[in-house]
Amino acid sequence: MNKHAVRKHALAVAVALALLPALAMAQDAAGDARPTRNDASTAKAEKKAVNLDQMVVTASPGALSKMSSSISVSSLEADQLADSGAQSASDILRDVPGIRAESSGGEGNANISVRGLPVASGGGKFVQFQVDGMPVLEFGDIAFATPDTFLRPDFNIDHVEVVRGGSSSVFASNAPGAVFNFITKTGQEKGGDIGLTTGLNYDSKRLDFDYGQPVSDSTRFHFGGFLRSGEGPKSVDYTAQSGGQLMANVTHDIDGGFLRLSAQLLDDKAPVYLPVPVSITGSNGNPTVRSLPGFNLRDGALQSPYFQRDLAIDANGNRKVTDLSDGYHSKVRAFGGEGKFDLGDQWTLHEQFRIASNSGDFVGPYPAEVNTADALAQEIGGAGATLAYATGPNAGQPVAAGTVGGNGLATRVHLFNVSLPNMDNATNDLKLKRDFQLDSGPLSLLLGYYHSRQDIVQDWHWNTYLETVQGKDASLLDVYDANGNKLTQNGLVAYGTPYWGNCCVRSYDAHYDTDAPYVSLSWQPGAWQIDAGLRYDRMRARGSYAGASGVTPIDVNNDGTLQVPEQTVPVVDNNAAKPIRYTKSHLEYSFGANYLLTDELALFGRASRGARFNADRLLFGGGLLDNGTAPDGVAVNVVKQLEGGVKWNTRHTSLFVTGFYATTQEQNQDVTSQTQSLISRNYKAHGVEVEGSVDYGSFSVRGGVTWTHSRITKDAITPANVGNVPQRQATWVYQLAPTWHVGDFDLGATVLGTTKSYATNPNGLVMPGYTQVNAFARYNVNDRNAITLQADNLFNATGLTEIDQSPGSVTANGLNTARSILGRTIYASWHYRL
Repeated sequence: MNKHAVRKHALAVAVALALLPALAMAQDAAGDARPTRNDASTAKAEKKAVNLDQMVVTASPGALSKMSSSISVSSLEADQLADSGAQSASDILRDVPGIRAESSGGEGNANISVRGLPVASGGGKFVQFQVDGMPVLEFGDIAFATPDTFLRPDFNIDHVEVVRGGSSSVFASNAPGAVFNFITKTGQEKGGDIGLTTGLNYDSKRLDFDYGQPVSDSTRFHFGGFLRSGEGPKSVDYTAQSGGQLMANVTHDIDGGFLRLSAQLLDDKAPVYLPVPVSITGSNGNPTVRSLPGFNLRDGALQSPYFQRDLAIDANGNRKVTDLSDGYHSKVRAFGGEGKFDLGDQWTLHEQFRIASNSGDFVGPYPAEVNTADALAQEIGGAGATLAYATGPNAGQPVAAGTVGGNGLATRVHLFNVSLPNMDNATNDLKLKRDFQLDSGPLSLLLGYYHSRQDIVQDWHWNTYLETVQGKDASLLDVYDANGNKLTQNGLVAYGTPYWGNCCVRSYDAHYDTDAPYVSLSWQPGAWQIDAGLRYDRMRARGSYAGASGVTPIDVNNDGTLQVPEQTVPVVDNNAAKPIRYTKSHLEYSFGANYLLTDELALFGRASRGARFNADRLLFGGGLLDNGTAPDGVAVNVVKQLEGGVKWNTRHTSLFVTGFYATTQEQNQDVTSQTQSLISRNYKAHGVEVEGSVDYGSFSVRGGVTWTHSRITKDAITPANVGNVPQRQATWVYQLAPTWHVGDFDLGATVLGTTKSYATNPNGLVMPGYTQVNAFARYNVNDRNAITLQADNLFNATGLTEIDQSPGSVTANGLNTARSILGRTIYASWHYRL
């Protein structure tokens, strides 16, 4: 697709959404063409794709309809999630206007931003993932442990609510940008589902199930989960997806309220997809991106059955063996409770808690450098160095110059190997609400108190390997100097990452307690809905962190011989651990108003100031002083926002248009770069997001488009960056999802696209825009059985989400590293409704 095509696609979506009112009027004049079949497909057709009458409970002072509230909110129903082709929690968010979700890393570690707020160093710093209103993790950008890594959507999810900006500053901590609330089923209606899914052009098998029902007039239950196994959509050539989940809840209604208990068990492995070798040629402003010979950018991987084991020294000085198939190994043991109580005299008490034991691993090969194998051999072993295969079918055989891997290329791999023994999270939210009936209209006072404890205990033990550049079944390489002396250890070039200054042998033992009293007033005088809220966040940080202090000789493999890599082994120096000891607080606010001009038309506006308290990203980055304290401007980043817009809602059509403006502070560290660069910037962004839908009988279409103008306004470290566009921030992002119901068939597609963006700051190399099309066809055998054929990235588009080895410019030899969206994946599923 040429550089103008994606912009045209975005403009086409915007025009289509702008024409929704005219289309609705024409259809109203023609009459309702809704079919009379009373089956599942008809029921789906009667649902509005963007329903502004739907009640919203996320980041809101009370249950209000989208039409009546003064917040920007989107809802995605379970059937929309299934039809969109979303494979992960972050995939789901791509369908929401204003959200930029880079989910190319697999089923975790996604980079997520909203309305131009920056993604300076990975994760979703200014957003929060929730399950039933409680955070998955307190912070959205914990290095190698982002919340989406511990969240696996399945049949348990009833719908997802996404609140952008505004009220999230008052009703959630550390989430001034957005709140993503995954709301589960509670068994209000008897029934369930069984689903079997199998990959057709890749190896994956999955069983999904759920069931719920009332057991009496006052008690109901629901449970569900999944089991799966397979290679996954990339060519790793071993079982990389394995595990499953079980979630359950039971609800008992009481006079004026309810009691609910819930539980979650998750033990699942999924492959980590990091950048891979790629060819990028042409100019910085108009680059040409191609796969390298023997390595397909979209489905090739550095994971290999011939690179499965890593031996390292952990933070306690013990030998640690890692299986690379662990990938994202996510383990959750969670228990929660919720209760709502009528205290009389219009007082209501709402208590909710969640206690989660989270642990796991993050293991993935990262190409720190790509070059010809001969050049890398000489970098490592000096002039005259030679190579031999260390693993694979040719293990032990020498490599003739220029022939390795069939393309003569190799990559210096840094194995991102992070143990996550304790990412536990405990949260409690207590709300006391009083409703008043005034002559001018109902008034509600809400008093709340939130407490959370977030543990961040991690052990980083990265090592360096030399690997062939093959999209499947790559081998490790050994290096010999000119005298024939072996310099590597079965493909291991070095313990640690000396190419990056041995940055990443680390230990974290950090604990963050957050307390936040908050208050909200909500008043409905006539056609107005007015709300205002304050939140006072106070975070207490305690703990320690330590890195390596030089290197030491260690016989790591315990064979009695100090081989070359074992002569310089970096180990964590716990005796030089630095303290974490600071307490910070900040006052947030949000004020909003909504005015119903008619039952079908409303205006709204909001002003907010929110905050994000920095956590582990300050460690090792110079953010803390030696005594463990942190300056105010570093520990707390402030986000100020203005937003306003119009909502239009008829029987068949919905349109939601929001203009926004935001200023953001950002302190961070980029841990995936040779320079380990520090970040201290201010940003400014403004734009417009549009969401709309048309629903008529057998046809519906929903869509969205976001235009964002974002710039760096201050850079304390690199002032030359001022005026640049933030990295990976596109001007246009768009979505379009048409669906047809024809007889016993459902047909649909989801179109996702973005215009070009810059790979880094300072602005240099451009990442071209792209459009991804997901499509499905479903045959409803009867009211209970359905068979679906689905293709994600139907046209096998390449869509870069980051460029790493040389993000500033095209290299002389065209070699680089980048991460793309997944290539075409085709799968079939059978769904049975119980």
